[in-house]
Amino acid sequence: MPEGHEILNEDEAHLARLGYTQELHRSWSGFSNFAISFSIISILSGCLTSFGLGWNNGGPAAIAWGWPIVSVFILLIGFCMAELVSAYPTSGGIYWWASKLGGAKAGFYTGWLNLIGLVAILASVAYGAATFVDLTIGTFSESWLAGYSLTRVFLIFVIILIAAALINIFSGHLLSMINNLSVWWHVFGAAAVILILFLVPDQHASFSDVFARTVNNSGIFGGATSHAGFILYVLPISAILTQYTITGYDASAHISEETKGAAGAAAKGIWRSIAYSAIGGWILLLSFLFAVQDADGVSKSGGAVATIFTQALTSRWAGVVLLISTAGQLFCTAACQTSASRMMFAFSRDGAVPGHRIWKQVNAKGIPAYAVIVTAAVAAIITLPALVAVDINGAPVPVAFFAVVSIGVVGLYLCFAVPIYFRWRAGDSFESGSWTLGSKYKWIAPLALAEIALTSIIAMFPTSLGGMPWDPGFAWKYVNYTPLLVGGALVALYVYWHLSVKKWFTGPVTQVTADPVLLQET
Repeated sequence: MPEGHEILNEDEAHLARLGYTQELHRSWSGFSNFAISFSIISILSGCLTSFGLGWNNGGPAAIAWGWPIVSVFILLIGFCMAELVSAYPTSGGIYWWASKLGGAKAGFYTGWLNLIGLVAILASVAYGAATFVDLTIGTFSESWLAGYSLTRVFLIFVIILIAAALINIFSGHLLSMINNLSVWWHVFGAAAVILILFLVPDQHASFSDVFARTVNNSGIFGGATSHAGFILYVLPISAILTQYTITGYDASAHISEETKGAAGAAAKGIWRSIAYSAIGGWILLLSFLFAVQDADGVSKSGGAVATIFTQALTSRWAGVVLLISTAGQLFCTAACQTSASRMMFAFSRDGAVPGHRIWKQVNAKGIPAYAVIVTAAVAAIITLPALVAVDINGAPVPVAFFAVVSIGVVGLYLCFAVPIYFRWRAGDSFESGSWTLGSKYKWIAPLALAEIALTSIIAMFPTSLGGMPWDPGFAWKYVNYTPLLVGGALVALYVYWHLSVKKWFTGPVTQVTADPVLLQET
């Protein structure tokens, strides 16, 4: 071997060809890579915490039919992402792909959208988990503090964020074990919930109640469900239930530098986590809908899925279902924290984030600890509006939570669109990895882009009359602040780019050249 040449294995050599040295500890298996995306998608989290979005904006029929239809389009997006990660398995993920295919400016905007989306998803999952922790304790303990308290839920939310951050910082091995356990918890836990809701209730809703009943609790168009506006405006909002739940699968890309056989394993991790979650999530949601005893009662509670459990089950059985669901959401929070911090690390490594010298540091265990801390802190800050009480049609509705959900959806899916578009434009000149779409990209990519564009527009819709500036009952607490935060961020990034960033930012840095790399004999 020539003097000065470093012996690298295949993963390290591939990373070196992309310009990076192996800094993170590559200890994750292909199953662990799949597990983190499956855990972040978390049907035990998204299907429950955002159930109200589907119920209030279309009802059972919107959920029963909308979930499988939207899932197919999300899988198409996943296929495009899988092809990209196979070619470029780096922690920067989507940002790196956009930079490689579209240049530094495309990478800069994509990276920030990805970071905003991941932090928003972390915030929404942790807040949803806090809500269910509070509900679960209240179900098992009559002495739990009387009444629902937004302040108490927010404190639980902060505690959950701190716990997830500590696990991420101090034990990468424990985190990998947690993600592996999370897969089986979601499989068997969801199966247990489905069986309980099928076997325990004395009666179930009819097929027409589930597949034909529509609901409009938004107050828009007078609550009508036959109005053209309901079909074109209200009903599409229900799609956010699916779009929010089946997201975060880019985690497989962010963990690719820590995954063995990343070019193949990360690609499979993305599309398999989507496919399995789509099937399991639909069955889980149908079990909720068939368990409904009083649809009007569910509407009066703001579409809270917990109301279905208390209607159909005894308090003890309802508590078991809530406990299973809450544990799944806590697993999901830990995985979301990992994904957000790795994106923060990768983006900072290339100097694109203010304070990047701090956020790109890794500790002795190969963990970007400061990136973990800052992403958790920002997640808490953007969720502060959840402390404001909001009632819609007499029911408590977490408008701020739904806004954070929408921010996560818009941020993530818009950033997904950039590299998918540039890969589509590259055509056959794109150098694919071991997992490829072949010529199918020609029709899959445009369908994926169209779905992303439509979903991003829908996610910015006001979800109640009170959130529309022209309505007499308008109040800021009802506002879906997704357009304000995402739009404000884009304007700030535009100004930042033209005043400063374009003068020095060149995209992903090159830490190493591939010339002196030799593959380790195996």
